[in-house]
Amino acid sequence: MKRFCPLLAVGIVLQAIVLQAIALSGSCRAEEWGAIQGKFVFGGAAPTAAELKADKDVEVCGKHKLLAEELVVGADKGIANVVVFVRDKGVKVNPDAAKAAAGAKVVLDNKNCRFEPHVTFVQVGQELVVKNSDTVGHNSNIATVKNAPSNNLIPAGSDTTIKFGSDEAVPAQVTCNIHPWMKSWLLVRPNPYAAVSAADGTFVIKDVPVGDVELQFWHEKAGYIGEMTLGGKVEKAAKGRKKVAVAAGGTNLGDIVLDPAIFQK
Repeated sequence: MKRFCPLLAVGIVLQAIVLQAIALSGSCRAEEWGAIQGKFVFGGAAPTAAELKADKDVEVCGKHKLLAEELVVGADKGIANVVVFVRDKGVKVNPDAAKAAAGAKVVLDNKNCRFEPHVTFVQVGQELVVKNSDTVGHNSNIATVKNAPSNNLIPAGSDTTIKFGSDEAVPAQVTCNIHPWMKSWLLVRPNPYAAVSAADGTFVIKDVPVGDVELQFWHEKAGYIGEMTLGGKVEKAAKGRKKVAVAAGGTNLGDIVLDPAIFQK
């Protein structure tokens, strides 16, 4: 008859607890998230935006000071409207971020005879509300590639809703055929990991999984941003791609200085 050994049983139980703790610890680490942030800086004297002439519906559009928005640089040399997104396919998505996006609508407005915002980010499956806050009619011609292009006439005070079934490799241009000076861009991505730099050049991509990801940088005047200066060091980025290590406490890329020459295309 075999004798029961209490110490052996206790050892087995303790081993099981330790293994479970290790597994849970690994699981927690896998669920860590961090933000990626930075600021795009113009590496030269800030250019002056050219004024645009409103030659249609002048009684309405002529009241607004319209400026070219192809390259917007602030007094502190921050560059607006630079697009940054995580390029990795199948990247793990923070469930809270996914839930928040699913219930949110993105608005692209025709306001003061321009598009607001100039660059819009929307996710696949999200509702994009294209509205018209002006007192004259506009049309919003969205030149997507993977998704069927759309060209909606939007009367004054009205709106229309669009959903996209596929992501787009680069932002799609949005134009108004009625008012040809009106132009903007639409970024369609499969997840929430994208951002458009603000007026001061700053951007934040929240809740990115900890670890290495590949970012892609794009601007309407430069196309894919293939060269940037980080920490005083010039870095090449083929097709605008750059690997970034995301830390649990977040990763700050600091000032990302862009040479004025890349905007001369």
